[in-house]
This record gives sequence, structure tokens and C-alpha cells, in this order.
Amino acid sequence: MVKFSKELEAQLIPEWKDAFLNYWQLKKHIKRIKLATKPKHTHHSNCDFGRSILDPIRFLLHKISAATTQNIQVKSKIGTDDEDEKEDEDVDETEHAQLFSQEYEVKVFFEILDDELKKVNQFYTDKESEFVERGELLNRQLQILLNLKRVLSDHRRRKNLPPKSAADDDSGVLSTPDQSPWRQRSSDFSECGSPTTDQETDDVIAALEKNGIKFDYSSKPKKRMKPKITMRIDIPATTPARTIAAVTSMLREDLAKGGGGGGGECINRNKVQCAEKMIRGAFVELYRGLGLLKTYSSLNMVAFTKILKKFDKVSNRQASADYLKTVKRSNFISSDKVVRLMDEVESLFTEHYTNNDRKKAMKFLRPLHHKDSHLVTFFVGLFTGSFVTLFGVYAILAHISGMLAPATQAAYMETVYPIFSVFALLSLHLFMYGCNLCMWKSTRINYNFIFEFQPSSALKYRDAFLICTSLMTAVVGAMVLHLILLSTGFFPREVDFIPGILLLCSVVLLISPLNLFYRSTRYCFLRVMRNIICSPFYKVLMVDFFMADQLTSQIPLLRHMEAASCYFIARSFKTHHYETCKSGKLYRELAYVISFAPYYWRAMQCARRWFDESNPDHLANLGKYVSAMVAAGARLTYARNPSQLWMYTVLVTSVVATVYQLYWDFVKDWGLLNRKSKNPWLRDDLVLKNRSTYYGSIALNFVLRIAWVEAVINFNVGALQSCMLDFLLASLEVIRRGHWNYYRLENEHLNNAGKFRAVKTVPLPFREMDSD
Repeated sequence: MVKFSKELEAQLIPEWKDAFLNYWQLKKHIKRIKLATKPKHTHHSNCDFGRSILDPIRFLLHKISAATTQNIQVKSKIGTDDEDEKEDEDVDETEHAQLFSQEYEVKVFFEILDDELKKVNQFYTDKESEFVERGELLNRQLQILLNLKRVLSDHRRRKNLPPKSAADDDSGVLSTPDQSPWRQRSSDFSECGSPTTDQETDDVIAALEKNGIKFDYSSKPKKRMKPKITMRIDIPATTPARTIAAVTSMLREDLAKGGGGGGGECINRNKVQCAEKMIRGAFVELYRGLGLLKTYSSLNMVAFTKILKKFDKVSNRQASADYLKTVKRSNFISSDKVVRLMDEVESLFTEHYTNNDRKKAMKFLRPLHHKDSHLVTFFVGLFTGSFVTLFGVYAILAHISGMLAPATQAAYMETVYPIFSVFALLSLHLFMYGCNLCMWKSTRINYNFIFEFQPSSALKYRDAFLICTSLMTAVVGAMVLHLILLSTGFFPREVDFIPGILLLCSVVLLISPLNLFYRSTRYCFLRVMRNIICSPFYKVLMVDFFMADQLTSQIPLLRHMEAASCYFIARSFKTHHYETCKSGKLYRELAYVISFAPYYWRAMQCARRWFDESNPDHLANLGKYVSAMVAAGARLTYARNPSQLWMYTVLVTSVVATVYQLYWDFVKDWGLLNRKSKNPWLRDDLVLKNRSTYYGSIALNFVLRIAWVEAVINFNVGALQSCMLDFLLASLEVIRRGHWNYYRLENEHLNNAGKFRAVKTVPLPFREMDSD
């Protein structure tokens, strides 16, 4: 049977951990009460010396002692009575001390319990008020949307135009409710049904104008004209088009007379649909938050019950019944607002977004979590064994066929090494990401919430290991086939195209629309890559700049991918002219572009975040990536022109960039090196219990950060050894990045938990304005 403390730790909400009943502290205090309750016995040791040569002497001493005792029996009677009284007093004092200690510990226990009850109740009340306020705001937003759609529908009917979509007709998905789910209807909102008279239309328009939606009419006073509808909708600039439109609108407002009095964007179908989608997402998050608060209430109630039962058992008292009555009268148990709000959100969502299909609505509100399949674990083991076996076969065949001999290794490595490096580094990164997922899960870091992943379709650590092992099995299998065909002389020109086929198949699988091999994950990856490449036109999310940081550690992979693509596009596999992709001005410029691109994308993301948040730290972070670009350019130039001047330039730029990066890693990304922390040079809150792990991680990150020293040393080794050394250094950087990932998300989780944010705040489209 699992102990309740472990069950509570497994079920509590990580972001609200500090707001839960401190069950572990109370459990420790009960142990103190138990120790204070135990009677303290005085142990007397009776020494038995056994038989020895001193027995006759002991016998004589015993006789003398007996005679002496008889002579002073009367005198000792009074003394004995005094000693008995003293012994009784000592026993009474011990009992009183023990009783006092027990009462004191019980008093402290209930004081702590009272404080915990106040903490739990206050947190629940605050969150309840926050969700109720959010629900009322969402209700008003929905009413604005319904009234807006009603006006648009009436506007189209007067023009005798058929509705284009559900967004233009109130007979679509969003229907008009008969009653507000919060049982509160503002006088600004019209009643159910589409307006059929001019007066009703005017009333709805007046209500909408109070919420920031503008209606412009013709200047002709005698004839009622159809309104030209314009509105102000705060839709986040999450796409390049919206970003440009937002900036243009802001500039237009600044230039407008009176500071934005009569401006506005014309309503179109896309804007209404986007507003509808945003409100739907806000309802889903509200429902999720209400569910978490309900779980918070039930878990704390069970925790109070369990800890009071333990107290009764240890102290032999029956105090739990009376105290539990007080707990049940508290707001976090007695209030039913959360349950009613959940029912109202379900009813509202079902009515307006799923055409009264409750089953479909529950798929949005309560998405099912897929359980881990043992089949995935089986295939991970199968592909791991296959990869190890095939790699052993490849090493043996390469040695037997002489492909790695000095005479043939140059030609063979030009064909195989770039492709193998691409897939090997990618698989290593996936393996490290799988380790990150495993560690985040074991330490209860809510990475799905931080990255805003859907829990039902998010990648799990077993899935990451499966992708990694299956990919490497396919790659090594293709390399074995290529080596066998090449060593037997079977169409040598066409055989060299096998690595290219492997690369092409991988790209096709990545963009395949078929629902196989983690399509949701593949599309999420492509979407994030699009956001990164188009920086700064997309709003930067956590997953976007996290992935961009991964790309800064995969510059060797990008370089190898460019070399492999050039090799096959230029048909060098037929002519075996390898110099085609390694000489010329274009090659040198591409090397700089590829080396700068990840740092440039990351710098543009910092610029966009500074523009959105006005936080100067983002500008400082931008400077870090600019210094990395300068250092990378200096190392590239030195590799082609190894002069003493460029060596000093590499040393200066690389040292500056490394110090900048180390400071940002330790202080900003990891939150460590805090001199005032209760954990020396770490931070106050640590997820891992062993502090030496953090010190070791600091040292490891420092060592791996200075791997660029190899670029200055320039070891004189052969082509094969040079390729292996480059691959080793690239692998170390991938390992460093995977190591960095855990602490980066740990710090993000602690900052998020410190603000008790367990639910995503979805921005709402309509800005409410005062009636004035």
C-alpha cells in the first residue's frame, strides 16, 4: 500500500506545491509528540563479576557490611524515609516534565495546523475569486461576439447577401443563448434572437460601441444608411501579417488627430473567427483551472483528515472530529462556486461551440491522456539492439574492405561522413531530449505547461528514445548496405546516391501529411522552425526561443547538411569531384551564413521580446548572441587564414563571448551564483536535493563551453582523425546543451511556481471601454 505522503506528492499540482497543506512538516511534528509521549525509564546496570579469586574477600566484606547494618538500623530508618520521599519527588518531577513537554508539542502542532488552514483557505479564496472574475469577463466577451455576429448577419440580410460562413450567420456554431450561464445579464446586451427592427439593431450597436467597436455612417442626414462597421480588437501579433498590421495600426494611431479617437480596423470574417477561437481557448483554460482548484480542495481535505488521524493515534486523543468540523466549515470545502462554474462552462461551451454535442465538448474540455504503451518500450529495446549489432557489422566490414585505409578513406569519407554526422548528431540530440523529458517528469517539472504543449499529443521520453533508436537503426543499416555494394563494385556511381536517398526519405517523412510516426510532433516542429526562421515577425513563445537555443548548438549539423545537399545537387557522387562544394566564393559565404544563422535568429527573437515586453534584459541577451557571431566569424576566418593576428583575434573574441555566455548560463538561465542564497552560490529553491549536483553541473558546463580552444591548437592529424575529432567536439556541445536544458527549465518552473501560475492566460479579443 502506497503511503499517503507519496500519493500526495504524486498528485499535487507542482505550481501550487507551496500552497498545499505542509503534510511533511506536520508529520515530523507528530513524531516529536510521539517521542514526548514515551515514558523515560532509568536503566540500572547490575554488575555480576562471576567467580574469581577475589570471592573470599567479597564474602568477608559482605559479613562486615551486614553487621554494620544491624548496628545502625535505627539511625538509618529516618534517612531511608527521607530518601523515599526524595525519590517520589523525582518521579513526580519527571512525569510533570514529560507531561509539560507533550502539551507544549501538541500546542505547537495545532498552531501550525491553524496557520496551514488559513494558508490553504486564503489561497483557495483568492483563486476562486480570480476564476469567477475571469468567467464573468469571458461571459461579457462572448456576449459582445454574439451581438457583433448578430449585427453582421442583419447587415448582410439587408444587403440581400447570403451568409458566407458560421462567422457571418448566427445560425452557425455560435448560437445566441437563452440565458447567461452566470445568470447575470447586463442591460447593454440585447435579448436572444437576431434583431429584426431598426430599434433593436440600434440598441445592439450602442452596446457594442461601449465596448470599443465603432460604427461609421454616411453624412446624409435624411436617409438611414447602412453602417460601416469598424472595431478595435486586441489580437496578438502572432503572424507576420498581424505583426505588420499591428505596427501599422499603432503608427496610424500616433499620427491620428486626438490620439486615436476615431480609428479602427474594419471588421472582416477572419477577425471574427479569430476572436471566436480566442474566446474558445479561454473557456478551455478556465475549465482546466477550475478543475485544478477542485483537485486542490479535495487533496487538502484528505491531507487534513490523514494528519489528524495520525495525531489521534499518537497522542491517544480524539481531537480530529472537532477540528475536521472547523475544516469543513472553511471556504475551500463549503463553497460550491467552483462546481457551479464548471457546470456553467460545460453548458455554455456545449451550446455555443459544439451544437449541443456534449461528448464533443468534453473532448475539448477534458482531453484524454494517452497511457504509455509497453509496445513502445519493446521497440526501443529492439531498435537499440539492432543499432548496436549493425554498427558492429559496419565496423568489421569497413576494416575488412579497406574503406578506411589511407588510399581510399578520403573519397569514402566525403560521401559518408556528412550524412552520418547529420543523423548521428540529430539522434544524439533526441536522446538527450528524451533524458530531459525523463528527468523533468521524475522531478515533477511541468514542461507541457511551460512549452504550452497539448498533454494528449505531447512527446514522452519513451517516444523520443523510439525516434532516436529507429532513426539510427535505419541510418546504420543504409550505411552497411552502401558499404557492401560499394566493396563488391556494384554500380559504383549509383551506389553513392544511397546516402542521398536516406536524406531525401527523412525529409519526405518529416513533411508527410499522413497520420503516422508522430504527425502532431512533426508538424509542431515545422511550425516552430517556421517561427524561428521568420523572426522577428512572429510573437516569441517559450518553445520558440528554446528550440532556437538548440540550433545554436547544432551549427556543425547545419554545415554538414549544406555540404551533403551540395554534394548531391551538384552530382558530385557521379564525378567524384569533391572540390566542387569546397571551393569558390559561394562556399565561403555559405559557411559564414550557416554559422551566423542560428545566432541571428536568436538575436532577432530577443529584439522582438524587447519590443513586446520592454524588458532591457532582452537587449543584453541580444548582445550575447552578437558576441557569439563575432567569435564564430573569427574562428572561421582563422581556419582559412591561420595567421598570428587572427589567432589573437580568435582568443579575444572567444574569451569575451565565453565569459558572456557563462554568466548568462549560470545567473540568468539557471538562476545560480546567488551570494545571498541559503544554499551557498546557488539559489534558495532547488528541485534536486543534492547540492553537489549543481556544483558539478557548473564545472561541467564551464569545461564544455571552452571546447573552442581546439580551433586554436590545430592538431596535425589525418583526415579520418580530423573528422572524428570534429564529430567528438560537436557531440560534446550537444551533450552540453542537453545538460543545460534541464536546469533552464527547472529555473523556469520555479519562477512560474513562485507566481502560482498553473493555467495559461489566454488574451481576449475585445477591449472593454467606459460608457463615457
